[in-house]
Amino acid sequence: MPVPETRYTKTADGVHIAYQVLGDGPIDLVWVMGWTTNLEALWEEPRLADFLRRVATFTRLILFDKRGMGLSDRVSEDRLPSLETRMDDVRAVMDAAGSDRAVIFGVSEGGPMACLFAATYPGRTVALILYGTVVDYTARRTDDWSIESDAYLAYIDEHWGTIDHAREEIRAWGAPSHVDDERLVEWLASYLRRAASPGAAVALARMNRDINASHALPAIHVPTLVLAKTGDQDFPVEQVREMTARIAGARLEEFPGDEHFFWVGPYDDLLASIERFVGGLGGQESELRRSLATVVFTDIVDSTATAASLGDARWKELLEDHHRRVRGQLARFEGAEVDTAGDGFLATFDGPARAVRCATSITGSVAELGLEVRAGVHTGEVESIDGKVGGMAVVIGARVGALAGPSEVLVSQTVKDLVSGSGLTFEDAGAHELKGVPDTWRLYRVVASA
Repeated sequence: MPVPETRYTKTADGVHIAYQVLGDGPIDLVWVMGWTTNLEALWEEPRLADFLRRVATFTRLILFDKRGMGLSDRVSEDRLPSLETRMDDVRAVMDAAGSDRAVIFGVSEGGPMACLFAATYPGRTVALILYGTVVDYTARRTDDWSIESDAYLAYIDEHWGTIDHAREEIRAWGAPSHVDDERLVEWLASYLRRAASPGAAVALARMNRDINASHALPAIHVPTLVLAKTGDQDFPVEQVREMTARIAGARLEEFPGDEHFFWVGPYDDLLASIERFVGGLGGQESELRRSLATVVFTDIVDSTATAASLGDARWKELLEDHHRRVRGQLARFEGAEVDTAGDGFLATFDGPARAVRCATSITGSVAELGLEVRAGVHTGEVESIDGKVGGMAVVIGARVGALAGPSEVLVSQTVKDLVSGSGLTFEDAGAHELKGVPDTWRLYRVVASA
């Protein structure tokens, strides 16, 4: 197979995403690579090229560079993509490639986003495959060569893309037993330079420190295969086992070796496992009624007193203005109105950052009417029936909203964990008991939504 042509698609916010399509197999597979990438430079490594070409013999393989990396548009270092933005980019690439549904394959840093995508968009996810990854980066290794450590960030800021840097990446976690492979070292140094600038690499690594997509795991209901090397230094197999146990029906297959770089060591068995799994998917359908969603509850503060002071006619007019403004913000942030009861709204979003920004925009917009609203935001699994949504996530969202003060947006810990890199900032609002909900819940107040 020749090297595939690089094409571009443009996202809703105007960013060009580079992608490639290879093969014509019966099922699409979107490969979500980790950290920094360059679509054209990866084909210069013969073993990696061979691995991908073999995957393309039984799938229609879709590759892409996420925004800010490789051949996709560079973005400012303070606008690197959050998990939510990365999901938007995947959907844009799938649309451009003519893929309605695909197997989502997350490797390394691509794993958390792949899990979140499978939970949020079951209708577009045939199945999920994960290799060498965990979803909670806050619990990662803490030695000096962890990508989350300050020492590592200082090193790559000074040495990014050098031969010494590439050799250290291989020695410390990439493929320790292959550190003397000079051809691999030279290619990796060149690849890193073409994948990202030093500043972008540092910013991305710093942002990744806060990634925690653990909340998505129970909401994954597609067939899932997890692959791991038992000697992987970057993602210890014990952590991979713990993650796998939290995905219903997921199967973990372990392989000998210390290579985090999946293509460096022997990979025939790894490829065979992927092919068997994909070949056995058949016409399986996802459970479309259940998915991960973010719920937003809003209601007007002191509405009864306000209505009494204004009179029925003026209150009806003000309420109509309020509803018009809320619906305008829902449209702006791609929210779906689920229910309206009196002066309150329930809406759902497929991204928590959009939901938070919408809630804060609603509070600002209705303030111009002389009204104050409170809002609560929570992300969890919901069940959709005839246009309505239910489940514990809806109950929790309502309880969070009820605790908010005038012109205040409160979010759950789940929301805070999932919006890493979004630019949203919060302050601790303490631990709370939520009526009818088990356990104690830590809530956060939105203080900035730029």
